[in-house]
Amino acid sequence: MNENPLLIVDGANVVGSRPNGWWRDRAGAAARLRDSLAPVAATGLPARLTAPVEVVLVVEGAARDVPGIDDVRVVSAPGSGDDAVVELVQAAPQRRRLVVTADRELRERVTALGAEVYGPRWLRDAPANT
Repeated sequence: MNENPLLIVDGANVVGSRPNGWWRDRAGAAARLRDSLAPVAATGLPARLTAPVEVVLVVEGAARDVPGIDDVRVVSAPGSGDDAVVELVQAAPQRRRLVVTADRELRERVTALGAEVYGPRWLRDAPANT
């Protein structure tokens, strides 16, 4: 059994939480988010999440072809990104699961399965990402 925390990031929701022009290049925005998550696998998020961490970025739509990298597994949702996040939470019932999203319905769905939920600002404002 994997004892490391599982951090699942709702890519579309986190990327969309900042009005920085992401809509002009959705795949590029998802790739930048993926790259910014890589250090979390080894260092965690100081005072928030202890390392090592399994980091999973869920992508959908125009960002579906963004590949994973060594420290970030990318899950390309064949349909709804929310459904893919829920499936990842369901597949790891014995682990600490943290989901990053601001989507209210998704928050309710994964909380009902025992996951912790944090908004995009929790991730974005962490000391490792400032």
